[in-house]
Amino acid sequence: MDSRTLQLLEFPKVLQHLSHFAVSEAGRDACLSLLPDTDPVRIAERLSLVRETMHLCGSRDVHLSAFPDVAGVFAFLKNPLAYLDLDGLAGVREMLKAAATLLDGLGSADPGRYPGLAALVAGLTLPPKTWSALSRCLAPDGTIRDEASPELYSVRQEIRRVHQMCTRKVQDFFQNKDLQFMLQDEFLTISSDRYVLALKNNFKGRLKGIVHDYSQTGETCYFEPLFLVELNNDLQEHRQEERAEEQKVLRFLSELIRSEQGAIERTFAELVRFDGLLAICRFAAKADAHVVDVAPDAPLHLTEARHPLLVFGHEGVVPVDLVLHEGQKVLIITGGNAGGKTVCLKTLGLLGLMAHAGLPVTAAEGSTMPLWDNFVVSMGDEQSIEQSLSTFTAQIRHFSEIWPRIDARTLVVLDEFGVGTDPSQGAALAQAVVDGLLERGAWVGVATHFPALKAYGLSREGVRAASVIFSPDTRKPLFKLGYDQVGASRALDVAREQGLPDSILARAQEYLYLDAGNTEEIFDRLNRLAAEKEDELEKLKARTLEAERKFARKLEKLEQEKARMQTELRAASGEIMREWREGRRGRKEALKELAQLREGVAQTRGEEEEVKKLSIEAIAQGQVLFYLPWNKKGQVQEVDGKKERVRLDMGGVSLWVSLADVQPGERDKTDGGKVVVRSAPSPVTPLRLDLRGFRADEAEAELARFLDKALLAGRSEVEIVHGMGSGVMRKVVHEHLKRSRAVDSYRLADADEGGDGMTRVVLAG
Repeated sequence: MDSRTLQLLEFPKVLQHLSHFAVSEAGRDACLSLLPDTDPVRIAERLSLVRETMHLCGSRDVHLSAFPDVAGVFAFLKNPLAYLDLDGLAGVREMLKAAATLLDGLGSADPGRYPGLAALVAGLTLPPKTWSALSRCLAPDGTIRDEASPELYSVRQEIRRVHQMCTRKVQDFFQNKDLQFMLQDEFLTISSDRYVLALKNNFKGRLKGIVHDYSQTGETCYFEPLFLVELNNDLQEHRQEERAEEQKVLRFLSELIRSEQGAIERTFAELVRFDGLLAICRFAAKADAHVVDVAPDAPLHLTEARHPLLVFGHEGVVPVDLVLHEGQKVLIITGGNAGGKTVCLKTLGLLGLMAHAGLPVTAAEGSTMPLWDNFVVSMGDEQSIEQSLSTFTAQIRHFSEIWPRIDARTLVVLDEFGVGTDPSQGAALAQAVVDGLLERGAWVGVATHFPALKAYGLSREGVRAASVIFSPDTRKPLFKLGYDQVGASRALDVAREQGLPDSILARAQEYLYLDAGNTEEIFDRLNRLAAEKEDELEKLKARTLEAERKFARKLEKLEQEKARMQTELRAASGEIMREWREGRRGRKEALKELAQLREGVAQTRGEEEEVKKLSIEAIAQGQVLFYLPWNKKGQVQEVDGKKERVRLDMGGVSLWVSLADVQPGERDKTDGGKVVVRSAPSPVTPLRLDLRGFRADEAEAELARFLDKALLAGRSEVEIVHGMGSGVMRKVVHEHLKRSRAVDSYRLADADEGGDGMTRVVLAG
């Protein structure tokens, strides 16, 4: 990837923010070295691994403690005669300790749900010999334990014995002679690796011994009495033995590491990868970023996109939608200065780089992006005094150099392309360049003030025009895009805000009238309409969100009422059975009352279903319905009366759903009328059972009844909705399905059908 492009789109700054979330120096270096990829397989693997890690971190606390960079240790050990010092051994121990902590946090990653993470965890091993030896031989502070070897333990015991003897002799000597007043401190100290006394300087001639050193003030001398000389000599011998034994331990541990070096290097590499992955997860949580799908045939559909550097640097960043419809590959953004045109282009390019590098992007979940092999950016003033290049010349030279490499998998970002020369010729050149890019099938984002290019954006096939919107009242930018329209450049407004004299502005207005008439009124009207449209869309989103919340509250209340009725039913049934066992109620009477209870519950359920059930004839194309399993609204695209199902479009995802799984929502305005129903369905047993909210024993009983009814009705396949949650309900359902003779096979549903929250069951023939 061209480093100039990365710098212009500020990709390294994003990596700087990402690296702050890593806990190790090696992890930070790995974050800073990330680059966009062009291989679709590798990109898909990266994004899948990031998605798995984000999902896992959302369900459990995965913690990675800081660990040192031990890459230098491996290079040092290539010399067969070399052995590590305490710092090197402690570094390896801390790295393995971090790996052990991470493995405890990860637990057993399910290979079915987390295939990428499971493969990564497989390489994260603790070499048994090295890990055991380092844990036993090194103390928490990085020193060698006494128990590292019997010889080391013995010599350190001798050193402690000598110390005790020295202390006792000094105490006895001064107590007997009553010479405490000579001491500067009442304890032994060490000078030149020998035990000495801190003696007041004016008393050094009163005792026989050796002066080893003086304090900085000269008031204290470090004095070795003659009665300590022999003990200090013994101490020196023991110290030498201790150093020899410590070297033996260091050599032994180094040889263990060398024998398992391959496994340790793999563990370190996987640990660095995990550090990078967890940093990405923390980055995504901080920036509210999501993994987007990148594929060669995917549309450019970035909703609620935000520039990541603005997210980290400002509060309340206004999101913008960057969307091209099918058949469109060029987005031309127009409008006034300081309205956000360049930010939109940089956001498009930067989010593209991030997605191709396997990073979550600051856009809404469900966004998609084409696969791009190449990024071309022409942005800002590129003039060079040293090379005698003007702005226009520098733009053209750079574009000429990269032109041969542009193809259908290239994103081209052009900010004010063609400026710095005659406006009419620059506009003509810009249109010709966009024509050439369209012929090559490239994806293009353009920001311009050229009127000719504005008209081009509204008339050219494959091109979509958009304008940055300003407040009609305050004339301040709203940092939003109004699509399928163009906007005025508002140069006079900007000049007025920057303090240019009114006399100059008035004369400029006169020249504007003389030049081409005043088009500002038209653009102001377009801007006002766009602002009103955005305001209405915001209100509509708020109303939709409130309706979804109300529906969720009503659904929760219904579930609570259902649970209360079931509790009362169990209590009443238990009371009847207890009275029958105690002989206070006859068998026939008890059975009769139990039957009445069942009929009452069935009648209540029937009334609820009658209220909830939609009429297939009443559903029209364009109608908005709530899809209960996903708790999302979708627009009706097609109705199948024979199978009693509808096809819903939910944010770009289109799928057939059963009529029993939808609820009425708001109807969108549409030119279409009622959909012709092919045939009226007859009442049949539902294909789906929803067990969410049931207790385990209730769910198992309800599942057994449902399977029996499905078999009697001649069904070959049914769906069981158990939800994701903690997985307890899914386990109960699968254990029952294993035992049931009514079941031929079962599997978890596909991602677009409910994923891990639903099980599809094939019944026995």
